[in-house]
This record gives sequence, C-alpha cells and structure tokens, in this order.
Amino acid sequence: MIESLSLLGAGGHPAHGTDFTAVDIRTTGLRPGRVVELAAVRVHADGSIVGELTTLVNPGAGVPPGPAVVHGITRAELDDAPSFGDVLGPLLDLCAGSVVVAHDLASVTAFLDFEIRSLGVRMPVLPGVSTLAAAQSVVRLPNYRLATVAHALAVPTGPGRSALSGARTVAQLVTGLFGRYGFTFASPPVFPGLPRFAGGRLLPRAEALPVEPGWMAEALERVAAGRSGDAYLDLLAEVLADQHLSYEEVATLAATATEAGLSERRVRSTHEQLVTALREIAERDGVVTAAEARELREVATALGVAGADLQPSAGGKATRVLVLGTTVAADRMRARVLAEGVQLAKKLTASVTHLVADATVSANEPRLARAAELGAEVVDVRVAPVALGFEPPPAVRATAAPSARVTKVLGGRVLMGVGLLLMFIVVIGMFGGTPLAGGIFLAVLGVGALLGGWWIAEPTPR
Repeated sequence: MIESLSLLGAGGHPAHGTDFTAVDIRTTGLRPGRVVELAAVRVHADGSIVGELTTLVNPGAGVPPGPAVVHGITRAELDDAPSFGDVLGPLLDLCAGSVVVAHDLASVTAFLDFEIRSLGVRMPVLPGVSTLAAAQSVVRLPNYRLATVAHALAVPTGPGRSALSGARTVAQLVTGLFGRYGFTFASPPVFPGLPRFAGGRLLPRAEALPVEPGWMAEALERVAAGRSGDAYLDLLAEVLADQHLSYEEVATLAATATEAGLSERRVRSTHEQLVTALREIAERDGVVTAAEARELREVATALGVAGADLQPSAGGKATRVLVLGTTVAADRMRARVLAEGVQLAKKLTASVTHLVADATVSANEPRLARAAELGAEVVDVRVAPVALGFEPPPAVRATAAPSARVTKVLGGRVLMGVGLLLMFIVVIGMFGGTPLAGGIFLAVLGVGALLGGWWIAEPTPR
C-alpha cells in the first residue's frame, strides 16, 4: 500500500507545496495482525495542520485487543467501535494527494496491508516516508524509538499512549526534518487516484491524563539498540516509560512476544539486556539516586532478572544537560548527550547542571539568566563537547602533535645515519678492491637513505 521514497539532500525534488499525512496505529500484537486504533494528521510542509482523524477500530467480535498494558485499550471499548472497513474511506480521503508518513513505515504498512487484504480491496501504491530512516541518516542516537528521536530533535511529544498522540508527533517530526535538514525527494512523488468508500462513523477514545516521566523514561532514551531496533525491546521501553511493571503485565508482554515468534530464551535475554543497560546508565555518571536504585530494583524484580541491587551513592550531582536551539548543531548536541549516556533534560529545573545554547537563542532568553541563578553552567553549543568532557581541550589535542613530530625527526635521522654508514663502507670497499658494480649498488642505497632521511626529518613548511 505504501512505498518508501528515496530522500536526498540538496539537488532533488523539493518538498515545498507537498502535504504529509502522518499515520500511527495501535495493534493486537508485534507481528502484522489487527489494528485496534488508527490516527492520521495531515500537515503542509511548513507544519500547519490541514486535518486529522482518530478512532478506535473493532477487529471483530471476540478478537482480543492485544496487550492493554501497552496501548490501554480494552475489549469493552472496541465493542462499539467501527470496523476497519468503516474507517478506510475517511483515512484515504485524508491521505489523498499527500505523502504518507509513519515513524516505522515498514511496520505500519505491514499492518495496514493485512487489514486491506482482509477486506479484499485492491489499492494503488502510495508514496511514503519513514521518519525513523530519515533520522538515522542525520543524527547518531543510542536508539531510534519515536520518543528518543523527538527529544533529540526538540519535537514535543503529546501525553498518553494514543495513536493520535503518536501521529501528531510524527507530523511535527517530518516537517522538522525536511525544513531543518533540507531533505528533497530523489524523484517527484506520484499521487495515484484512490478508490472512494462510504465514510463510516469514528469513535475517538478519551486521552489519558499525562504522567510526569521519571528517571526510567529518561534512561530508556539512552539504552542502545541496533539501527533496525528490537520490536520486543521497544515494547518494553514503551511500557516502562510511563509506569512500573507488575508480574501480570510482564506475563502479558512475554505472551505477546511468544505470539510473534520469539522464543522463551530470546524473551529472557531481552529482559537481561534491558536491566543490564539500565544499570550501566545509572552508574555511568557516578551518582546513583535513591529513586534510580528503587525503580531499577522494581523493574528487575518484575522481569525476573537478578543483579540490580544498586545502592544509592552519597552526595554528588549527576550531569544533566538542557540544550536550547533549533539548528542542526543543537540537534546533534542533543543526540551527542544521549549517545554519551548523559541525562538530557526537557525543561530547566534545579537538577540541570549545564545549559547549552545555539545561535538561535536570544541573549535575552530568560532561561539563560535563570540557569545561572540555579548554578548551571551556560555554554555555547560550539564549545559544549569540551565543557561536558566529551572531547579534550584544544591545548591537549595540540600537544599530541609534537610527540609525533619528534618521532618523525628521530626516524629521519636514523635513516640518514644508515646512509652515511653505507657510504663509508663503499669508500673502504673501493680501497680494498671491491668490484665496481657492488660499490655502485651500495652507493646508490646510501645516497637514497641520506636523501630519504633528510626529507623525513626536514621541518614541514607552515
């Protein structure tokens, strides 16, 4: 149904005048199956919203809704919801003439294809963009979950776990990526004519009250994953980001993984991998708070993993960085902070130790003065890597050059010494009756060594 478009930097077909429709879904499991919630948000290339829709989707009478611990949807809520066939018309109407966007485009496409095939509908191919793939090409992050990418690119995420919250985030993310990084299309998007279906009623669900994220949500952004990710690890991270796990919830998540074809051994290995990574993150800055120790212990216990018996450390303050700005440099600084395993703040609080600002931040920005009052170090984005200890100071880097220069000079002088020795041997040999050919050969070697040594040891012109 959706084909990912190839993106370029400058030189391709510009996105000016192009509309994007961001799509997000909630499903019954990890592998392609039934959709239980659908949302779409259409925006112009400048980020202005054109329209949006959201609805619960009934996967069929008696079909389990999947892990409610992940999406918060119960079977009772789906009983009065429209079927996918009822919502396909409004979805296509919103997508017509636009580029369809999803964070993990391949996964969303697989679920939508499954639903459309179940209806027996033939669909033309729509142009699409994956914000996950686009983000991978411009910033290096520990993982590329939607929440992590949005935080690194200063895109606010909505409250709750609904598909609409996710679609709104993706819509802001794609316009930010195209606007800030100058993405263009390798070839102009082709918008096919779409079949028309009668529009059915929609049943949006009430958005849950936002939960203030704690240390666990921040730590999960720093847990490393491969570029292709791990669907079950992402599932665990999504659940842990806004709540703690119970034994029953872990059993539900493990069952979901098993249904998707993961072995019990793989599930347990993923649990151990997550707890180990969280422990390393907690210990990396040398400060373990009581909250970190408690949350990690609770998660490890629920997952059945040993080795999370962290003890809070006395005193000290962990490095916590707030990066302000909307330039590529600011994005890459936020990504660098996460990649280095350092806490990346979303707002200015007393726990922030460093405030980094780029050229788009006004000197009159109130947070600059407030950060100084709170004792945070305010630094320019250009010197932040050194100020945060990610890179050595320039003076330290410069001292490395003389040592290399000394080695080079010594090597050149040794080679010149070898050349002189060969020339001395040639002179002695000629007086001793050495054949002419042998003398010439040694003389050539000697002259070569002298010239080569001189060239190596000669100071480089500045």
